[in-house]
Amino acid sequence: MKDHQAYIQRRDQMLSGGGNEAVCKQHAKGKHTARERLALLFDPGTFEEIGAYVRHRCTDFGMEQKIFDGDGVVGGYGKVHGRTVFAYAQDFTVLGGSMGHAQAEKICLLMKMALKAGAPVVGMNDSGGARIQEGVDALDGYGKIFFMNTRASGVIPQITAILGPCAGGAVYSPALTDFVFAVDGVSRMFITGPDVIRAVTGEQVTAEELGGARTHSTVSGNVHFRDATEEECIARIRQLLSYLPEHHALPLPLMPTQSSQDPAQADPGAVLPNSASQTYDMHAVVDRLVDGGETLESMCEFAPNILTLFARIGGQPVGIIANQPRVQAGCLDVNASDKAARFVRACDAFGLPLITLVDVPGFLPGLQQEYAGIIRHGAKLLYAYSEATVPKITVILRKAYGGAYLAMCSKSLGADLVYAWDSAEIAVMGGDGAARILARDESDRSGWIARYKAAFLNPYRAAEHGYVDDVILPLQTRSKLLSGLDMLRRKPRSQDRHGNIPL
Repeated sequence: MKDHQAYIQRRDQMLSGGGNEAVCKQHAKGKHTARERLALLFDPGTFEEIGAYVRHRCTDFGMEQKIFDGDGVVGGYGKVHGRTVFAYAQDFTVLGGSMGHAQAEKICLLMKMALKAGAPVVGMNDSGGARIQEGVDALDGYGKIFFMNTRASGVIPQITAILGPCAGGAVYSPALTDFVFAVDGVSRMFITGPDVIRAVTGEQVTAEELGGARTHSTVSGNVHFRDATEEECIARIRQLLSYLPEHHALPLPLMPTQSSQDPAQADPGAVLPNSASQTYDMHAVVDRLVDGGETLESMCEFAPNILTLFARIGGQPVGIIANQPRVQAGCLDVNASDKAARFVRACDAFGLPLITLVDVPGFLPGLQQEYAGIIRHGAKLLYAYSEATVPKITVILRKAYGGAYLAMCSKSLGADLVYAWDSAEIAVMGGDGAARILARDESDRSGWIARYKAAFLNPYRAAEHGYVDDVILPLQTRSKLLSGLDMLRRKPRSQDRHGNIPL
């Protein structure tokens, strides 16, 4: 009985984290505790904790007096939508969630178990950084986590939520994972903080400006999803997991969306304006093609000239890449190329078919783009599509000009099926640009434009040469996608797994 009481007492202490006072401080900042976050992630009653009694072994700088069960991180496995998921959450109430060697070993063990079980890993970061009392041992711990992130890349989905401070070496583990989430007013992520920057460069910047959720969602592109609250963030993590397989070699989760709206009855062509020079919202086209009009958009605030979305068509998860004519006319630039390439490789790694919707007048011209390496960044998109072995279906809606036409999953880059709406224009460039090159003098220009448009600014020349499989009416698009995805269900994928290197 005495031993049982001791067990109860120690367990209660372990479950309370850093104590009531520390928990109250966490709540006062608008933050949940580690255990509260895990409760939001997992299906009720399914969480099984691993390593609850792990303790650090450091005796320097008085650390022998600061020992807590769990060592600042809570982790284990459970069910999300009935499927196995591993997760860990750093506990800021215990030593500020600082990373020591024991904590790192605990996280690495969970990742190794996830690889053995073939299940995703979700990390929730909330830490003051490396535990300086442990010196190089703490740094070694970070290195081991980075190594495991890389070993797991492309094998099991890895998701990170930044739910507090994340600075210095700690930021590299999230960057190595597949998708990163952040919360307004809570998340902070940077290599060096405002004080160091001020001392070294003289630049004045707040922590929120430097590494807040909005900064990384809109400027740096380090964050894929930004939410207003932790509850919304974790709910979206659950949503993302519903599109992904547990393991790269396992089937996709089929979850038909129930909706009163029948996208097959909604004409996506009605979205296009009468003039090819006018813009429109590509979201409205996508909504008419996918089950229930429901999507999950990744990186919606970064490089908005291209869309990267998860959706379902006929109950099957797909990845959708689409130019956005409302922003920079849908041109590809440095950031859009990186964003799309990373998304293509993530979908390919985990077996999601790729649907590409094309309305692109070209790569964005300009000195800034050339100096920023548009050649190199555009090549990433070419490489990603060429490498991908999942089913690839392309639909050309309107403009498809030059190298950008090729980069948006053309037949040349291995698209399995290419459809073109009757409004499509597939050519090296538009009529005005071609006339400036082709016209012998200014008086011939209008005639050259007319001849060029008649010859090239339509989908039929490309179809005649086999670069387009069929010219279709917009209303036929969803049925063509359904038929194509069904036909390609047994398409063999490459046996050579590739990781999801940060692009």
